[in-house]
Amino acid sequence: MPEMSEQDLAAVNQLRSSVMRLSRRLKHQRVEESLSPTEMGVLGTLARCGKATPGELARKEHVQPPSMTRIVAMLEEKGLVRREPHPEDRRQVVVSSTEQAEAILAESRRRRNVWLAELAEGLDEEEWAVLREAAPVLYKLAHL
Repeated sequence: MPEMSEQDLAAVNQLRSSVMRLSRRLKHQRVEESLSPTEMGVLGTLARCGKATPGELARKEHVQPPSMTRIVAMLEEKGLVRREPHPEDRRQVVVSSTEQAEAILAESRRRRNVWLAELAEGLDEEEWAVLREAAPVLYKLAHL
């Protein structure tokens, strides 16, 4: 990787700080207060990726497998996920989200989108144009 200029380093620092602050503020726009951010993350992963084993979920959420087993059990107790036998490996289970979880996620996305749209009303047209162009780049960075 080529050496970064002072300007690039400053931009990276500002991006990191801004993304972290915006993320914290978005997390406060919660629909279901009884769910932890980790539990919401698991539901979001299931919504994006579909059914998964607890081991796969642990890797995607960057937690230890025993922790994910507890998280899945709590979500199942709340009626937000269901466990089914793995179709090929009888020692494993596959976790999927319920309609109730999908409704919570949809309302959460709606509420956060409204909050972010209201915040963005303070941008001028030039800033909106920059944001529209930056959105795919930020998405790519978030998913690398």
